[in-house]
Amino acid sequence: MPIKFLTIAFLLTSIFASAQNKNKVLPAIDTTDFADAAHHWYDIYDKGNIINPLPGKPRYLATQLTAIADNILLYQKDNGGWPKNYDMQAILLPAQKDSLLAAKHQENTTFDNNTTHTQITALAQVYYITKIEKYKAAILNGLRYIKASQYANGGWPQYYPLETNYSRHITYNDDVFSGIMWLLKDIVDGKPAYQFLDVTDKNQLHAIYEKGLDCILKTQINDAGKPTAWCQQYDEITLQPAWARKFEPPSICNGESVEIVLLLMAIKNPDKPIIDAVQNAITWFKQSKILNTKVKTIPAPRLQTPYKISTMDKIVVIDSAAPPIWTRYYELKTHRPLFCNRDS
Repeated sequence: MPIKFLTIAFLLTSIFASAQNKNKVLPAIDTTDFADAAHHWYDIYDKGNIINPLPGKPRYLATQLTAIADNILLYQKDNGGWPKNYDMQAILLPAQKDSLLAAKHQENTTFDNNTTHTQITALAQVYYITKIEKYKAAILNGLRYIKASQYANGGWPQYYPLETNYSRHITYNDDVFSGIMWLLKDIVDGKPAYQFLDVTDKNQLHAIYEKGLDCILKTQINDAGKPTAWCQQYDEITLQPAWARKFEPPSICNGESVEIVLLLMAIKNPDKPIIDAVQNAITWFKQSKILNTKVKTIPAPRLQTPYKISTMDKIVVIDSAAPPIWTRYYELKTHRPLFCNRDS
């Protein structure tokens, strides 16, 4: 075959291969659940952070699996958990990495702001694709942290080791409880990313998942014999709705309750207590909707807190054309909507 025909054939093959590569969908980490923590890191300065963001620095793409996974390993503490409010996709300088490595012994580990269960989930995605053993080891360490931090009654605190403030409460806020349970449900359901777990691990994790379900059922708020929904946080001993921050009163909290109901509805072949819990919560959602009302944002005096500056406030106004809305907090017993500012 003449040389020019060989050259043309080679070029055509190269062009075809290049087009195929361009159309190839690369595997990617689902980074959706990291967004809240990244927002806090970039937008709310915290002098307590081990490292803080540098201006104008790039971020890893979701398809850069091992780069993000290596970041996740840097942030993981020796006890298996993670601190909150960092960006797992940030491209870090060597000095920043050294600072994180030097702080491995610290125990400011938490489930708050979608932390720890999200890192474990991402590492499982990467390990499933790459089979790199260091990611498996980190997953197992993270799962040990989840097992160690569960209360005997099945709930989880915001922080573990336990602190002396409201973070000891069993917490549904910021997807603490539901986030852990979704991860455990994936394991119990035999999702492919967790097939590497041995029988002992699977059985232990199934047991703590069942304890978690039992705690969910026990904490559904029952007002005078009428089951409703759930609170953001509960006393870890009495299982009664409890105060957290000044603007987080013991109350019925529809936002957190929706995620709990979605979790319960995803269970295959649920038993009667779970079915009843879902049906009672849905009845509550229907009864608690607010009609002829909308929320309006208005200018307000400047308010500065350690984490943000606000110049706006929100009020409710009557509007007969408004679609149904729900408030975040409903008062216990009366079921009246509650409105709070930062000082309660």
